[in-house]
Amino acid sequence: MSKALIIVDVQNDFCEGGSLAVNGGAAVAAAISEYLDANQQQYDHIVATQDWHIEPGDHFSETPDMVDSWPPHCRARTKGAEIHEDLDPEFIQAYFRKGQYTAAYSGFEGVLAPEDDVPSGDLKAGQAVTEVLDEDAIGLDDWLQSHDVEDVVVVGLATDYCVRATALDAVQAGYNTTVIAELTAGIAEDPEEVFEELEAAGVEVERP
Repeated sequence: MSKALIIVDVQNDFCEGGSLAVNGGAAVAAAISEYLDANQQQYDHIVATQDWHIEPGDHFSETPDMVDSWPPHCRARTKGAEIHEDLDPEFIQAYFRKGQYTAAYSGFEGVLAPEDDVPSGDLKAGQAVTEVLDEDAIGLDDWLQSHDVEDVVVVGLATDYCVRATALDAVQAGYNTTVIAELTAGIAEDPEEVFEELEAAGVEVERP
């Protein structure tokens, strides 16, 4: 039996200064780094998810409703899609990218990024990105199963969207699932309703 930490979408565009910033995002990035320094030995595996949008359709909008449509964010191979600088990547074993050509909230919709493909902000203005999704690419669930993971802990951004979706999918897939409340930040000012929903679904919420 193995235990994995899933770090959800701690990316520049979701932190202060980004195109879809979550209040407290940078602080969460730093807090996760401190947590890893003190607790990484508790985990057999540590992975991270990334929004990685190429042409996500009506997920992007010039007049977003901030529910189903959003301002453009986390475009593949741009600075906004990079992991925030305050999140130390030293212990991250694998990255899972989601939302290339559609909306995606759960990390379980992501696919494994090639080990030698380090995201960088070198995309020039106006330059297009074309990536063909590999039908044989490994999804997060398959990867966790192949590493005998039974327990997962979910942290990251944003509490009420991608953290929520990832935790719900994890418990539905049969993992013993925990969310560490202090290591998340959300769009809603009060995340309690989300935490109660997660608990009702079988997720353990570790509160301060």
